[in-house]
Amino acid sequence: MKAVICRSPGDLVVEDRPAPSTPPPGWALVAVSHVGICGTDYHIFEGKHPFLAYPRIMGHEVSGTVIEAGEGVDLAVGEPVIINPYLACGKCIACRQGKPNCCVRIEVLGVHRDGAMCERILVPAQNLYPVNGLSLADAAAVEFLAIGAHAVRRSLADPGARTLVIGAGPIGLGTALFARIAGLDVTLLDMSAERLGFAASELGFATLDGSRQSATDLVREATNGEGFDVIFDATGNTQSVQSAFAHVAHGGTLVLVSVVKDDIVFSDPEFHKREMTLIGSRNALRADFDHVAASIRDGAVPLAKLITHRTTLSDTPRDLARWAHEKSGLIKAVIQVG
Repeated sequence: MKAVICRSPGDLVVEDRPAPSTPPPGWALVAVSHVGICGTDYHIFEGKHPFLAYPRIMGHEVSGTVIEAGEGVDLAVGEPVIINPYLACGKCIACRQGKPNCCVRIEVLGVHRDGAMCERILVPAQNLYPVNGLSLADAAAVEFLAIGAHAVRRSLADPGARTLVIGAGPIGLGTALFARIAGLDVTLLDMSAERLGFAASELGFATLDGSRQSATDLVREATNGEGFDVIFDATGNTQSVQSAFAHVAHGGTLVLVSVVKDDIVFSDPEFHKREMTLIGSRNALRADFDHVAASIRDGAVPLAKLITHRTTLSDTPRDLARWAHEKSGLIKAVIQVG
């Protein structure tokens, strides 16, 4: 089968790889249809991922069709599916508590093991969800949007809560969309005028331009000095995360959607006087995938605006390498495989 291999940082090629064998019990063989390109994939290509062994087949935002089912699998051949790329052990403390998204021994497709930038992939059947009326092209967008949907659900925010999403990349935009779907009053903050322009003109969000004025002043002016009830940080930037603590209203909540490698330092007196809630959000659960799929079907998610770039499996090495540096106009790119 054809597969896109990142052999080392900056070295991306299409190679022939042996097709996966007959699926073992509980697993299914899936013909890959579409794969979204994630920030993680760009980081792997650029050599910025801290826990990755090369060579690696990337790709974890996936849709496809079941072509063979292992023993005990209740999926029909020909079933179109969304792939949940978070492979959990099912036995650790997180899994026992119904949180396989933060499994102690989690393996993420395209990161800890080979992913879906290829023609065929073996996946545990429990990680395959029916598309329920979505096209396979749209189904490949469910995973990246589920990250934001999960973060919003984790926040436990009440409808009408004054909400700031920091970072207007794909994850931030997804978080903002599902915050709005949840009835929150959403504003986006970013340093990119282009991204903010897209968020305002195409998606209808209020925005704060951090390139023109300090975030502290912007937040103060936007909230009459009170701060935001809920803040989601989706930047992956240590300084942004640390600054966000000061933007939270008394009694408010800060949700860390992105992850940074560094230690986070904040003022404990400021944290305590606000009686602030700090929440980490990691990956997504089946409920989030289902919520996103239903929202797409209902027309609440403008996917046609979010999917700005498309390519094929054979052209992925050229296009991904270009898009890693040419970000203008890029929100989400999708590879058509099948």
